[in-house]
Amino acid sequence: MKNIEDMSPLALAFLGDAIHTAYVRQEVLKGEKEKLNTYHTLAKSCCNASAQAQTLERLQDILTENEQEIVRKARNTKNKHSAKNFDEQTYKKATSFEALIGYLYLTEKTQKLEEILKISTQNLQKNAK
Repeated sequence: MKNIEDMSPLALAFLGDAIHTAYVRQEVLKGEKEKLNTYHTLAKSCCNASAQAQTLERLQDILTENEQEIVRKARNTKNKHSAKNFDEQTYKKATSFEALIGYLYLTEKTQKLEEILKISTQNLQKNAK
């Protein structure tokens, strides 16, 4: 694998999306037994551009300079994809959030990663009701 610092922000986001989705799904399964469709609906409440953008905004006070730089680079990266259901600014923030998750995972900053993933699922139980 490449040096993490040399990886494209979009590559970090690609990985971060998978890490975040897996974490959210694990959290959903910790709840009461539900139908598969309910699991999907709950997970979708955290795994969408709007929710990820909102989480990123809540993180600003706890990010290090280096983490803020990862977010900035990801936000400013040109992306050939566009969001189907969200405006470009929201989509860029979500991509930045995912890049941050990917970066923290690859650099093995597990405590910070866990903290951010927990923040990203705070509303999960509220959405279950």
